[in-house]
Amino acid sequence: MAQIVLGIGTSHSPLLAIEPGLWAERAQDDLRKKELYLADGRVVTYDELNQEVQGRYADKAVPGNFEKQALQAQQALDRLAATIAEADLDALVVIGDDQEELFTKAHMPAMAIYNGAEVVTHPKNEVNPNLPGWYQEANKGYKMDAVHRHPAAPELASALIDGLIEAGVDIAVASEVTNPHSAGFGHAYGFVIDRLCGEREIPILPVMLNTYFPPNVPRPSRCYDIGQAIAKTLNALPGSERIGIVASGGLTHFAVDEELDTTVISALAAGDVDKLRSLPPLGLRSGNSEILNWIMAAGALTDLTVTESEYIPVHRTPAGTGIGLAFLTWQSAQA
Repeated sequence: MAQIVLGIGTSHSPLLAIEPGLWAERAQDDLRKKELYLADGRVVTYDELNQEVQGRYADKAVPGNFEKQALQAQQALDRLAATIAEADLDALVVIGDDQEELFTKAHMPAMAIYNGAEVVTHPKNEVNPNLPGWYQEANKGYKMDAVHRHPAAPELASALIDGLIEAGVDIAVASEVTNPHSAGFGHAYGFVIDRLCGEREIPILPVMLNTYFPPNVPRPSRCYDIGQAIAKTLNALPGSERIGIVASGGLTHFAVDEELDTTVISALAAGDVDKLRSLPPLGLRSGNSEILNWIMAAGALTDLTVTESEYIPVHRTPAGTGIGLAFLTWQSAQA
């Protein structure tokens, strides 16, 4: 029988794909933010947030701290990549969110699975040559500087689709990328391929969850339940495939909320199903919404245990905008 042998959770922030010397340049965009979605449901401007917190994070938003945090994050990513290499996987299911890279608002499914032969990335740098320097650099780490192709897992994906429909999960299906300059895979998948797979061409099975674009954003409880259905389907397949599952994205951003981040990480580590299922959707909007990817992964990884966890709250500005970087590993207790 096929077996899920590894779980990974990783942030995919641009900060992880650029040098720390560019973090301050990235932070300049925060100062112009007119809509920052907070975990308590409010939406504020950067100036309003800064007035509220009275610049309390100014001592953290400095180059020296950025250097330390970048090193810590890259070391965590190195460990994740090494763990994936050691697992000898036949396929890697990546649960991510599409942000108008493959899909558009003309058609945004709540959830889709890709059963094409190749993951083909959208070359954002070629399509938008005037992007800021930090953004262009990040797109290299997302494999979005040019068109890149990586093997997918079409047979496994089709079997997962069939099993989920049999289990009562009606989902959309994408089967090919016809013109990557118009629409292709984005950062949630390219980052995992580039940073965690490296030179290993592990077939990727993309699960695309709409976290960003209301109104058809699945609720936390539904994400967890679908994760369980994913595990049940994959574990019942004939064969001996060793499968890994990656949650790509998160945690809170663009305004960091350490309380929500630590609540989520603690619930994941403890297997606190009730806490994960009952997270308030109003707090999971904009960047925070990628926590839903982790909740779905958690539903699929109940047979494994969190064996390693790293959390780095990055405050890019005095107002505390930035991201809660997180890196988790689920493995068998015997691993």
